Amino acid sequence: MNAEAMGTQATAIRHEASLSKIEQLRLNGQLPSPKGVALAIMELCRREDASIEAVTRVVQTDPALAARLLRLANAAALRAARPVAAVPDAVMRLGMAAVRQVAMGFSMVDQHRHGQCEGFDYDRFWSHSLLMAVAMQALAARSRAGSPEEMFTCGLMARIGCLALATVYPAEYAELLRQSPSERDLAALERQHLRADHHEFTAAILEDCGVPHALIEPVIHHEAPDASGFTEGSRPHRLAHLFHHGKRIADMGLAPESERSGLISELMLLGGKLGLDANEQGSLIDGIVAEWRQWSELLKVPAGALPSFAAMAAAPAPKNAELQALHPSMRVLLVEDEPASRMLMEKLLSDIVGPNVHSATNGSEALALALEIMPQIVVTDWLMPVMDGVEFCKALRATDWGQSMYVIMLTGVDNEDEVTRAFEAGVDDYVTKPLKVRSLRARMRAALHYVQLLDAWESDRAKLKQFTAELAISNRKLEHYAMTDLLTGLPNRRAGMDVLGQAWSGAGRSGHGLAVMMIDIDRFKGINDTHGHAVGDKVLTRVGKLIRASARREDHVSRIGGEEFLVICHNADLRSTVHAAERLRQKVRSEVIEADGVRLQASISIGVASKEDGMANADALMAAADRALYAAKQNGRDRTCLNAGGKLMLNRP
Repeated sequence: MNAEAMGTQATAIRHEASLSKIEQLRLNGQLPSPKGVALAIMELCRREDASIEAVTRVVQTDPALAARLLRLANAAALRAARPVAAVPDAVMRLGMAAVRQVAMGFSMVDQHRHGQCEGFDYDRFWSHSLLMAVAMQALAARSRAGSPEEMFTCGLMARIGCLALATVYPAEYAELLRQSPSERDLAALERQHLRADHHEFTAAILEDCGVPHALIEPVIHHEAPDASGFTEGSRPHRLAHLFHHGKRIADMGLAPESERSGLISELMLLGGKLGLDANEQGSLIDGIVAEWRQWSELLKVPAGALPSFAAMAAAPAPKNAELQALHPSMRVLLVEDEPASRMLMEKLLSDIVGPNVHSATNGSEALALALEIMPQIVVTDWLMPVMDGVEFCKALRATDWGQSMYVIMLTGVDNEDEVTRAFEAGVDDYVTKPLKVRSLRARMRAALHYVQLLDAWESDRAKLKQFTAELAISNRKLEHYAMTDLLTGLPNRRAGMDVLGQAWSGAGRSGHGLAVMMIDIDRFKGINDTHGHAVGDKVLTRVGKLIRASARREDHVSRIGGEEFLVICHNADLRSTVHAAERLRQKVRSEVIEADGVRLQASISIGVASKEDGMANADALMAAADRALYAAKQNGRDRTCLNAGGKLMLNRP
């Protein structure tokens, strides 16, 4: 069983454990469910004689729903098409399935604006859900991963299970929300105290809405897509990560300003995996936010005002009252030879930036200490024994590690020439004596801003390196998936045809022989019909391994479709290829394959052909081998047939 099937089975087992509870609540009418026009549409769509015209008549009885469907049909994701102004045209464009789903979603919004669960923020829930809906619609249009209308519904209701639990268990759920510091902890607490989590309730409600199971599975894993168990590169795996992307956009839209920076960095990385550069990412999210605000007016759901994505990405870290709170790890080096002044400055700097203030009495001592503690800010006196402040600054700037430190000079001289000499030595700012605390605090704030910008630059550089590395890995994986048959792990038809084309050209230049084997598993449909597709998949996988093990190292083996395989034999003549084909046929025939408690034997038919002077191209070689394979199957199967010079010769078992 592959990882995707295991993940699906684990989800099914968990659903079964809580099914009776959810079914009981559903039968009692306690689960959030549609009412009014949405319920009428749902019941109409269940009838075999349902038609678009009948659904349209029901929609037109509810002006609010009609306006929303028109909005959806003309949404940004669909604006390449001609705008529609009439309800029948909107219903026709969206289709009955989408109308049913979105009508139920809008019905949920209308009915559950408020509730009895005191710990549940209903406004925030619907604002987040609406933003995720719009984000999913845009991401679906960008990635072509699914229908934008279905993705809109899935985004709107991706966490509807939380609302269901708050509705059914208002007091208990308020307590769980108070205890839970994270979404993953919340799901565990839900299962512990309520015997079901919000993912299971979401799945049940989406199923009632008519959302396909192929979308429900990725939705309920979107909070932690890497733990889904889906096969990497499969459609459920891609969809789960796309829903996660939509959720993070919604998280960013509702996050406090102080928390946006980390989310924006993550969104840049997620956008890169969709092939978006920084400008495209900004345009996408700005469009999503604008659409969100328009939808919020239509649904009467709150939506906050956000700056442009570029402005949020460029925004500096928030400012608090105390510098120490802004940068708790700040390290400051004070260089002062006069004991009384040194004690006073240590006290002032500690009050401003915290305890990490280190002291030296001259420039020479300060150089050694700076190398040890690597301060971000250096405050140095000018006139000192052994090495004065200017010489110390020159020596500091001469090192690689000292060039980024922010240096403030303390001086009793406010002469323009002397100040110029200090700046030429590498000083960033200066404070005149006698010292004024307010002036020192202002200089330290400027220094802190510089340190924060430097830290942000270093962080962005590290993230860029990480992003570049992850993007390279993603591209290599995508290339691998594009050329690989996921079931057998062998190269797929596209890869096989590429190799054959190269081998044909190489053989033409070198004059070396080139032969191919076309291989087909005999009566494979009967295996599937008798034992099921799981056993059939095991047979395909095992035969593929036997072919690969029997082939020479330089031969290329690929699965070219269904139960057919292709072996490209480089630098091989016809006789040796036929002998190799016979050995392979006998090896497969003698193999006992065990799958899901079934023991069976398979056989294969093989067609062999080689590059001949009369052949125009590689397609002609494939056609010759294919004719030989057809003859082998027509003459009893489990045999090899050779096509040489247009003559078919059977090698009987």
